[in-house]
Amino acid sequence: MAEEEKSKEVTSPDMEGIIKNGSVVTENSSGSIHCLSIIGQIEGHYILPEGQKATKYEHLIPLLVAIEESDDIDGLLIVLNTMGGDVEAGLALSEMIASMKKPTVSLVLGGGHSIGVPLATSAKRSFIVPSATMTIHPVRINGLVIGVPQTFHYFDEMQKRIINFICAHSKAKPEAIKELMMRPDEIATDMGSIIDGDEAVRYGIIDQVGGLSDALSALKEMREKG
Repeated sequence: MAEEEKSKEVTSPDMEGIIKNGSVVTENSSGSIHCLSIIGQIEGHYILPEGQKATKYEHLIPLLVAIEESDDIDGLLIVLNTMGGDVEAGLALSEMIASMKKPTVSLVLGGGHSIGVPLATSAKRSFIVPSATMTIHPVRINGLVIGVPQTFHYFDEMQKRIINFICAHSKAKPEAIKELMMRPDEIATDMGSIIDGDEAVRYGIIDQVGGLSDALSALKEMREKG
């Protein structure tokens, strides 16, 4: 009997969603919220090595479509603790979240690094806990790089797209983001900046310092305003 109960618990719809996508739907008298977590590294066109925590963008894209189209879901809470990852995959997810009509709120816990920055700004409201950090750095790529002007032009154009997205979905200024990206004295053997929750708000990247209750309250307020 105990074995059967354990099996039911593990295969329940909520548990399956948590295991597969790190997501769960919560319901109460004021409505239902889909909580989606973006953790570890964002996996794009290449499969990451075994043993690394990863968020697979091909899983999240159809899930976001389903959330937007569902009459049973009133809002989306995106919880971020990511080191970044595939730039194109991260931007694709960011664009999808930004284009949703449903109320969306992001909450950065731990870290929202690299391509996690546009993901955090893609929601209609964004929050970050005081102890969380965000790393802002220039675009880079692993593997073989052909040292020709076209390669550097591609990097520059991709970097512009990231900056434009962040600034279009936050109060941040392009000059401030570029300055944070190009700092040579803050990250060892690299360029860029690591900022905490208060600094992220001060630069206008994130709307507010706050935690889970603040993010949920913002979602509720957005739902009520309709």
